[in-house]
Formats: sequence, structure tokens, C-alpha cells
Amino acid sequence: MSTDVHRTDPSTDVSSAGVASTGGLAAEDRGGVPRPLLLTLALLAAVAPLSTDLYLPSFPQLASDLGTTETGAQLTLTMFLIGLAAGQLVFGPLSDRLGRRRPLLAGVVLCIAAGVVAVAAPTLWVLALARLVQGLAGSAGMVLGRAVITDLTRGRVAAQALSLMMIVGGVAPVLGPSVGGLLAGPLGWRGLLGIVLALTVLMLVTVLAFVPESFPAEQRAAERAAAADRPSAWQALASRRFVGYTLAFALGFSVMMTYISASPFLYQDQMGLSEAAYGLVFGVNALALVVVSAISARLVAVHPVRRLLTVGLTLVLVACLVLLALVLADVPAGWFALPIFVAVGSLGLVMGNGTALAMSAVPHARGSASAVLGALQFGLGGVVSVLSGLGEGAIGQAVVMAACAVAAVLALALAGRAPLDD
Repeated sequence: MSTDVHRTDPSTDVSSAGVASTGGLAAEDRGGVPRPLLLTLALLAAVAPLSTDLYLPSFPQLASDLGTTETGAQLTLTMFLIGLAAGQLVFGPLSDRLGRRRPLLAGVVLCIAAGVVAVAAPTLWVLALARLVQGLAGSAGMVLGRAVITDLTRGRVAAQALSLMMIVGGVAPVLGPSVGGLLAGPLGWRGLLGIVLALTVLMLVTVLAFVPESFPAEQRAAERAAAADRPSAWQALASRRFVGYTLAFALGFSVMMTYISASPFLYQDQMGLSEAAYGLVFGVNALALVVVSAISARLVAVHPVRRLLTVGLTLVLVACLVLLALVLADVPAGWFALPIFVAVGSLGLVMGNGTALAMSAVPHARGSASAVLGALQFGLGGVVSVLSGLGEGAIGQAVVMAACAVAAVLALALAGRAPLDD
């Protein structure tokens, strides 16, 4: 198939007079994303986070099989998150120079090779190294999927497409432990990592079939020629709009990563749920995220994107503060489920809209912007995963979730105060 597609003019600066002052995105809808391509990009966004969490319920078995401790098992997750954060900083800028398709294919092939090693790993350190490489390579799908969408669309159309992607990609970190809880017994941790390997093979097939080159050589050359009249990409990435929206998005995601990393201990140890019940609770929260993401994709057609993001982060903040109050009041752990449900569901208004606003702030360095967005997203996710286990009971989780929610709202305020041509 042809590797070039019709695209909007990326030289059109969405920070100019055509920007809706309430949303920071172009008021005009431009372009669109074909459904097969959108589904493929959603798969790219889902595979990496799904491989982060699918095998969480099998950690005790993994530790036993490889002769390590719970901390050793968690190391394999930490290594993956490190790779996921670092890899985006490589693939994003690289794609601004070489285009999207070639780096994406290289990343997917490397991810498949690392997945084979992970499934067959004889020791903890081989598994940890394979997971590091798997994260590095798998990050290509996430960072370049966002870049492809913003190559092809602008404004509300971009926000809508990103929200639809989040229905699949955003729910994956929440749905992963649900599926893993049901399959950990019959398949074991190797079987769960085998599912991840199969998904990366499917990812390669769909990329070959449906993902064109959305940033062709002539367009890259035109943007390089125009770059002399603009600030450098890194100067643009330092703008208050980009920093504010990126932090708001990443800190919102950190609320979810805190919940995910602490959830086995909260639901199984404190609430006394079985593995299957744990998976069911995760499924309910995942459904909330899916439903709200779908609603967000519809609302963005008639409401400013920034307003939807503000509502989402406000709901997340209130829910996290209620959770913290319940934990400090030492109420029965079962009461924690309700504010967690509200916080996770409300992130459906945050993930796609936050991404669209951050990417719109740097229209001439979309690959690099997507890289910074993703690296910060999973870098912070790795940090909060560790912090959530501090303290007794659910206090660490509640404090970290509330702190991230407060910081996300402050970051949104920072972006909102910045002039649109910052």
C-alpha cells in the first residue's frame, strides 16, 4: 500500500488566532483518522501498558519459580517501566527525523524478540533484562501512535480520536490485572507473558497492513526548512502550555498507576478478596473508564476540550481526597472502593483530552512532544508505584493518589494562565 496519506498542513500553528481561547485547541475541525488505522493505533497504545499489568496477579508464582522475593518480582515491572519511559525519548525525536513508519516497525520487531526471551527466561535477571528491552521497544507504539494522530488531525478531531484511543489504550493498565487474575492459575506467569508476545505479533501485522507514513520525507524537509524561523523544538517544549498540560496528564495517569500498583494488597490483603474477585473489581473500574472515555469522545464535539479536562481532574481530586479522609478515619477497607471507582472512571475525561492539549502546544515537534509526554507519564508511574507501598495499610496509596491529584490540578492552572502564543 502507499505509505503516504492525505494530511492537514502541520505548518498551521494551532496557537494562532484560530485557537479557541477556552480550550487551547483549534476551533476548526480538520481531517480524520480511518477506523482501521484508529483501531491499530489503539492496539499500539494498549500493548505496552497491558504487558505492564497483565502478569501482576502471578507475582507470587513468578517469585517461587525463579527463586526470588516479592521485591525481585516487582523488579521486572520496574525495569519495564524504565524502558518504557526511556524508549519514548529515543523514538519520538527519531521519528521527527526519519518519519513514523520505519522507527515503529523497528520497535515492534525488537519488542517481539524481547518477548520471546521473556517467556523463556531461566533466571530473574534474564527476565528483568528482557523486560527492560521489551519496554524500550514497546514504547515505539505508544509515542508514535500519538504522533500519527496529530500528524493527521487537529483540534477537536484530534481530541476525539485520542479519547477513542484511550477507550482501548487507557483501559489496558486497569483491565490487565482483571484478565491476569482470571488466567494466572491456568496459564502461569509464562503463559501471561506469552499473551503479551502474541499481541506484539498482532501489532506487527496490523502496522504493516494499516499504518502509513503520516510524516513523509517532503513534509519533514519542509518543516526543517521552516525551523529557522521558529524556536527550537526543545524551547517549544519548555513553554508553559506544554509543561502544564503534560504535567496535568502525567500526574492524572500517576493516580491510576498508584491505584494499580497498590491494588493487589488493598483488595486481596485488606479486603480479603480472592484472585477472581480481585479481577472482577478491576473489571468494574475498567468499565467505568471505558464508558467515561466514550462519553468524552462525544462531548468534545460540543464542549471545549480544556473544560472537559478541568471537570475530569476536579472529580479525580475530590475522589482522592475522600479516599484519604476515609483511610485517616480508619473506616473498614470496603468503603475505599467507591472513591477509587470515581477516581478511575473520571480519568476518562483526562487521558485523551490532556494528551490533545499537550500535543497542540507544540505543533512543529509532534514526535518529540509525544516522547516527553510518554516518558514523563511512565517515569512518574514508576516512582508512584514504589511510593504507594510506603506506610501501613492503604495510607501510602491514599496519600500518593491525593498528592498527584492536587499537583495535576495545579499544573492545569499553570497551563491555563499561560498566553496562547507562549
